[in-house]
Amino acid sequence: METRLINIGFGNIVAANRIIAIVSPDSAPIKRIIQEARDKGILIDATYGRRTRAVVITDSGHVVLSAVQPETVAHRFTSKEIIEDEEEAPAGAAVESE
Repeated sequence: METRLINIGFGNIVAANRIIAIVSPDSAPIKRIIQEARDKGILIDATYGRRTRAVVITDSGHVVLSAVQPETVAHRFTSKEIIEDEEEAPAGAAVESE
């Protein structure tokens, strides 16, 4: 099984198979989830000091804050684009296999 990684902004990535929800941080229940995660030490702030725009909740209970819009993260999550080694090789270059 291949693990897909989702870019949540500024070079930070999350394993796609661990994501339960991608939500906006504006509602009171989500703000409460963020505060509880902060108190428990399971909050990961990946905003680089910018405004939190998306909250990613994982199956391990970790809460990840992102400065990218929830729609953008969701689009990256649902995208089927997986780059193969062959696609990354320059045109005409042979891909060596072991």
